[in-house]
Formats: sequence, structure tokens, C-alpha cells
Amino acid sequence: MDISIIVPIFNEEESLGELCNWINEVMKENNFTYEIILLDDGSSDSSWDRIRQISQENTAVQGIKLRRNYGKTAVLQTGFEAAQGDVVITMDADLQDSPDEIPYLYKMIKEQGYDLVSGWKKKRYDPMIKKISSKLFNLVTRRMSKIPLHDFNCGLKAYRSNVVKSI
Repeated sequence: MDISIIVPIFNEEESLGELCNWINEVMKENNFTYEIILLDDGSSDSSWDRIRQISQENTAVQGIKLRRNYGKTAVLQTGFEAAQGDVVITMDADLQDSPDEIPYLYKMIKEQGYDLVSGWKKKRYDPMIKKISSKLFNLVTRRMSKIPLHDFNCGLKAYRSNVVKSI
């Protein structure tokens, strides 16, 4: 399998259909074999019902429901364990990460030899306070870690499979 797409879900019932349709279009246009792993991190809305419905309509989609809200780290670890693709891509469910970027991320891993590629939300659609706190966090983290990364908070990332399996 070429790609596993891991999507942490917390109260995202409204965006799930559009997100999965968008991912499917990109995967088919690029002839990728893929799976979409939707991980419900204890949602209190109807996200799990929506995930079950989507997975019944599309065999490339599987859902995993966590008993309660464990947080993004635990959700991603669960997704990494389930992923079967050569390249593992993580993305947020809020439609701020574009599935159109997936082919570029895939090529960077498979053809350019990167082990990890991180996205960058150049244009954010968050409240001003979140934008400011994110910029401050990125500045401090960049200086402390000496890693020249623009956006440590971006959920859109691509990993070589053996990298996530060794975490």
C-alpha cells in the first residue's frame, strides 16, 4: 500500500464527509493505493456515527474509536500502529490541511529521500489569539530546538513508515 492517512477526530462530524471525498479524489487522480484511518478521540457529537457511515460506503476508510479523549499524541500513536502504508500522512479534520498536498509530500518521502516532511499553515483561519500564540510558540520552539521549522503545530506531516513504526 502506498499511503496511510491518519486523521485525529474530535467533534468533527460536519467536515468528515467533505474531507474523505477530497482525499479520495486526490488518491484516484494519482493512482495511489491507500487507507484512511479516522480516529475518534472521545467525541461528544455524532462523529463516530459519521465515521461508521463513511467506512461502510468506502472500504479504504477505517474507523477507530477511543474510549475517551486521550489527546492528539495518543491518537497519533494508535494510528501509527494501525497504518500499513509505505508513507504515513497525518492531517487535521478541520479542512485547513489540503489533501491536494499529499502527492507532493509522498514524492518528498519516496523520491527525494526524506524521512519526515512537515507542512506549514501559511494562512490560518483561527481566531487572532490562537494565531498570535502559535507564532510565539513557533518562534520559541525554533530558537530552543535550533530546528528551522516554520510551523511545529501543523497537523499535515508525512513520514516514512519505518520512522513511525520505531517511535
